Amino acid sequence: MNDKATILLIDDNPDDYEATERSFEAANFANPIQWCHSAKDGIDYLKRSGKFEGRSPETHPCLILLDLNMPGMDGRAALKKIKQDVSICAVPVIVLTTSSDEKDIELCYQLGASTYIQKPVEFNSLVAAVARMKDYWFEVALLPKVKS
Repeated sequence: MNDKATILLIDDNPDDYEATERSFEAANFANPIQWCHSAKDGIDYLKRSGKFEGRSPETHPCLILLDLNMPGMDGRAALKKIKQDVSICAVPVIVLTTSSDEKDIELCYQLGASTYIQKPVEFNSLVAAVARMKDYWFEVALLPKVKS
């Protein structure tokens, strides 16, 4: 997988964004991260609509990291929208959230999540999780070609 392909992070928490970005750097994950502060912005980014209407097709994500608990449209609703839209449904979605609720896990897999990861609390654990994610998604798994 191209280490220049964009990874889309949909998470409302700036601290989680910063921790994710730092963990990517610590795990030598070179892919750029596009951060969307809300599920609505994430959907707009994927569909190149709203404030992302002029987004370059080259920045279409190869992978989506999605938080569940956000105000407005939550991650569950966003996941459902992503997986029901034929123009964006092929992009793998990794649910990265604090919830370990069995109902959330089951629902997310039913809605089409590729993986469900509970966010580690400690930074070193987050770096280790990101490194394993990188190994799997970028060295083992075959991902669809990035399309716009």
